[in-house]
Amino acid sequence: MSGDVLIRQLEYLVALARERHFGRAAAACHASQPALSSAIRKLEVQLGVTIVQRGRRFEGFTPEGRRVVGWAHRILAERDGLRTDLDRMREGFSATVRIGAIPTAVPATPLLTEPLTDGFPLVRVRIEVLSSRDIVRGLADFELDAGLTYLQTDTAEGLHGLELYRERYLLLTAADGPVADESAVDWAAAAQLPLCALVTTMQNRRILEARIAAAGARLEPVVESDTVAALYAHVTTGRWSSIIAHAWLHAFGVPPGLCVVPMAEPSPRPAIGLVTADHDPVSIVASALVDSVTDVDVAGVLDDSLVRALAVPE
Repeated sequence: MSGDVLIRQLEYLVALARERHFGRAAAACHASQPALSSAIRKLEVQLGVTIVQRGRRFEGFTPEGRRVVGWAHRILAERDGLRTDLDRMREGFSATVRIGAIPTAVPATPLLTEPLTDGFPLVRVRIEVLSSRDIVRGLADFELDAGLTYLQTDTAEGLHGLELYRERYLLLTAADGPVADESAVDWAAAAQLPLCALVTTMQNRRILEARIAAAGARLEPVVESDTVAALYAHVTTGRWSSIIAHAWLHAFGVPPGLCVVPMAEPSPRPAIGLVTADHDPVSIVASALVDSVTDVDVAGVLDDSLVRALAVPE
């Protein structure tokens, strides 16, 4: 088979793995569904294995098929890496850096992207808001160049982690609310308030649930969302409160009519860091991102935002 035909077949296969639907995969590849199905069947014949479990609709991959999908991700990533490397030699570093970020860390992403784009003006950045588990999966499948996520769960074998800061927790609540004048809010008391929180698929939600359970209470939010912006939008009404990570203050501050109160000790201090995959050869764009943030005091910047929000002199 020719190289171009093989690459196209692999692109179809990766699209099918992503979309889990023949029609959507074909549309994503700007091809007809019969063309995509035919290309994958030819790949099965060429490799001598059945890749797709077929029925009236897409039913998943065979064990051999899952292995082929893994190699397809790797081969396409190597091709893209080669193109990026050659572009860098020809024109200077030019690429799109794909970063997956957990919701609570999204407000800190400009602290990473600013030094990167200052050092490499031709670089473009795409940020996807994902759960910590999806970030690990995206790195393994070559769909992400880096992740901004919790280190204690995500620095698994095959991943490198660079700690940037430790998450601190506060209650964002109405300035005239029942706990606004407290020096710190007890976790069990906070659980009794009408709360907004991230959905249960997010690691932040599981961290808060565990800490509240340790205080003898349960986290039962009135409003759930997978984005920080939606939580802030609800809290700004003054009707609800939310236990927030201090990085949020860097981007959103404290809206009028609200205040922040530290959560009582003991309080979790999970490490947030930049995670990259241990691929060989090393990803050029991932290395550039890590190098650009090494000298940035992310923790210090976020702490300054916290001090200003609490109106405590440094």
